[in-house]
Amino acid sequence: MADRIKIVTATRAGFCFGVKRAVDIAFDAAKKSRHVYTLGPIIHNPQVIEKLRSEGVAPIQSIDNRKIKTLIVRTHGVTNEMSARLGNKSYNVIDATCPFVKKAQRFAGLLRKEGYQVVIIGDREHPEVMGLMSYAGPDCIVISKEDPLPKLRSRVGVVVQTTQPISVLKRFVGESIDQVKELKVFNTICNSTALRLKETKRIAKGVDAVLVVGGKNSANTTQLAKFCISMSVPTYHIETAKEIRKEWFKDVKKVGITAGASTPDWIIEEVADRIRYIGGRS
Repeated sequence: MADRIKIVTATRAGFCFGVKRAVDIAFDAAKKSRHVYTLGPIIHNPQVIEKLRSEGVAPIQSIDNRKIKTLIVRTHGVTNEMSARLGNKSYNVIDATCPFVKKAQRFAGLLRKEGYQVVIIGDREHPEVMGLMSYAGPDCIVISKEDPLPKLRSRVGVVVQTTQPISVLKRFVGESIDQVKELKVFNTICNSTALRLKETKRIAKGVDAVLVVGGKNSANTTQLAKFCISMSVPTYHIETAKEIRKEWFKDVKKVGITAGASTPDWIIEEVADRIRYIGGRS
């Protein structure tokens, strides 16, 4: 590598508003109290979870643990039933659910109340979607981007997992219009997701390789990686700089760095520093 590699880092890489808010809440709670827990991992980033653990904030699965003094609801939210159970607890409950997820929950409940068949566009196993299902009712339908269109009723209401790409919503609307007489759509996709994808597309078009930084269990980070792969650019989904291999940069003149919404700045900077050490320049 005689020539140094140009590094292009996405300006929108890293924490979105909802994630930053939740992480700040958790670190602040750690300063004020002992026995602080989060209901499941607060975000999908193992390194942040470990950093919080070192500050005394640990993920937990049961809300009945006697050690709990403060329990934080994670960014993805919880089911309607779990929210009711938490309301009866004597310990301190802090709701760090992303405000955009909260809005999607309200819309799902509203559509159910108005008698629509509720369709949730998203990943059924994702905790955010599990929460939405509880507000949408037992007869709701969950559709992922790979699913064929199911049989729908005449009145359909739609909400979307906040981190889904807009193309999935557009496809559903276009395909469902032949079946449905009345279609009510709440576009609950977070604007940060759309802007992040747009910037990633621009960067991927002009580089020889892309590093997508973030948790392997993060849906929106995985989505970014798949998106870059679909553009036929060599793509590497990593969690930390330790995973970077020098051989990835053979014949690479320009490399792009983007990151999921739950990736902290310090991890992104470590990745950039590692590329600079190998032979990169910003």
